[in-house]
Amino acid sequence: MNPPIVPASTLGLDYSREEGTPTWAALETAIGELEGGTATAFASGIGAVSAVLDLVPVGGVVVVPSDSYAGTRALFDHAERAGRIGLRRLAPGDTAAWQAAAGAARLLWLESPTNPSLEPMDVAAVTRAAAAAPERPLVAVDNTFATPLGAQPLAHGADIVVHSATKMIGGHSDLLLGLTVTADERLAGSLRDARARGGATPGALEAWLALRGLRTLPVRYAEASRTAALLAERLAAHPAVTRVRYPGAGAMVAFELADAAAADRMCGLLRLIRHATSLGGVESSIERRAARPGDAHVAAGLLRFSVGLEDPDDLWADLERALGSVV
Repeated sequence: MNPPIVPASTLGLDYSREEGTPTWAALETAIGELEGGTATAFASGIGAVSAVLDLVPVGGVVVVPSDSYAGTRALFDHAERAGRIGLRRLAPGDTAAWQAAAGAARLLWLESPTNPSLEPMDVAAVTRAAAAAPERPLVAVDNTFATPLGAQPLAHGADIVVHSATKMIGGHSDLLLGLTVTADERLAGSLRDARARGGATPGALEAWLALRGLRTLPVRYAEASRTAALLAERLAAHPAVTRVRYPGAGAMVAFELADAAAADRMCGLLRLIRHATSLGGVESSIERRAARPGDAHVAAGLLRFSVGLEDPDDLWADLERALGSVV
């Protein structure tokens, strides 16, 4: 009923970092089937992003959304400062600019929706432009927010899907793990080589916990989506809220208050919803992303809200009471 936790560092004549362990393999098989490709597990989401970056030749241009996960942007910014890559930042919704950029890029990095502002991107249109480019760039899509249940980027022509399994896939705020998935076996081999060279190998327990979390993803995703849709509707009607962003499914809601002071005051008054970073757990959490290093571009009053599995009315009572202090 459960695969074993295999903590072996050596299997036969190789270290386990070379070919993996049965625990990694069980997780990778399951994720690969969901996304439609070959999965590779890493020690963290950033470990997975680093492996994708490793595919870009020195001097290659990487295009990223101006609104995207701060850890990813920090990694790419560091590579740019070191002279490793050229970097272009484009507005997520400017599809025409993304299509035009495909001709000069070696990697197009997409998030849909983006983190933290939940801006949608036209993945299919960008991948079509990439496929038509003379020197076809790789297209990688961070699918952490949507999960394999909400989006299938490989089916739309993406080359690589990336997940922070720390979030929705793990689902219990108790592990760090990243994943890549590709339908191209050559790319899959390159990503596994990057994992072995960089040593970004997942722990045995973390891989087992991620597989355990994956088993409940469909019911967690469905329940969180129902609650998030309900709360997004109620937030949009509240006089203290100036804007709500919700993609229509999934656990993530972004909403804005008038300013940073109002958002901070609200977070300090919440009792059930945790004022904490990260997301995708069974418990609801919230944070003002502009207060985090690397996210100064985000609207000052924007709150990224990860909806968990608590009773919807209890969550709304907590939000409504805290919002009452900022009207």
